[in-house]
Amino acid sequence: MDQDLKIQLNAAADRLCRASEGLAASAYALSEDVKTATPALREAASIGVWTGGNPALAGWENRTAVLVLAFGTTYRETRAKTIEAVEDAIRRAHPDFPVFEAYTSHIIIDRVWKKEGIRKLTPEEALERLAAEGYTRAAVVSLDIIPGLEYDYNRLAVRRYADRFQALSLSTPLMYYQGTEGRPDQVVEFLRALSGQLPPAGPEEAVLLMAHGTPHPANAYYAVIQDRIRELGLNHLFVYSVEGRPDLDDVIPRLKETGIRRVTLMPIMLVAGDHAVNDMAGPDPDSHKSRLEAEGFAVSAWLHGLGENPAVRALYVKRADEAVAALRTLGTAEK
Repeated sequence: MDQDLKIQLNAAADRLCRASEGLAASAYALSEDVKTATPALREAASIGVWTGGNPALAGWENRTAVLVLAFGTTYRETRAKTIEAVEDAIRRAHPDFPVFEAYTSHIIIDRVWKKEGIRKLTPEEALERLAAEGYTRAAVVSLDIIPGLEYDYNRLAVRRYADRFQALSLSTPLMYYQGTEGRPDQVVEFLRALSGQLPPAGPEEAVLLMAHGTPHPANAYYAVIQDRIRELGLNHLFVYSVEGRPDLDDVIPRLKETGIRRVTLMPIMLVAGDHAVNDMAGPDPDSHKSRLEAEGFAVSAWLHGLGENPAVRALYVKRADEAVAALRTLGTAEK
């Protein structure tokens, strides 16, 4: 990354994060003025790191595990560099606890089994196995990027197993808080982590950050990311998505308006899988690279998932730290 741009980014990020520096991403608390909160209101206010469990199991032996939930990938090489690299980083940060994994994509689970003979577990299967093997406490870590459909699946699966454990916690995804109500601006934290992999950019160059996109309302996070990019002065960065808005058709006119002639395509997904290899950078005429070249742009592609970025892995370790710390609010989290 260009040194002047890095200095600019760090200075702007410090300004945006200063109000929330050092604050943990703990669960939201209702106002003390709420004297008669109903169960529905308490559950609605349960944002942030979720915790739950069965008080009737309080006398059981404390055996704690960490469960990592990822969407998954059929690309074996990138799996090792991304998902497994994050899991290894979490193991090093929490050596006292065994780390398990599950995939949220049932399609990928089936394809990995057929292709490699490796049986990946669903979140429900993994929680069932932990309970059957005598683990009474579990910190569940989501490797989702934003709190969209996949994160909702994780949240609902974990809550449905609350009665099987003394204590359960579920981390927030990579980006969750946006700097309001004294909470960290995790969008800025993400952009700071991303900065180390950004190429130097001249006046006619841009980087297009390819997100996944979702019909879930959390798709609005991409607009927030673009807004923070503007506040940070990174005017050569543009966010678009494969399956949401903004899409490539939204971005191309903006590139032409600002005189961009050369672009680098870069996925902001945990793994560089099918979307990155084929949809983004593939040779087919409808790939993003081909479409941009047809519009007259010179195009290069960065085929690396976010899990390969040490600074992003550090953010996921932080989410794991928060989930483990949340278990301690329900008692000790000893092995």
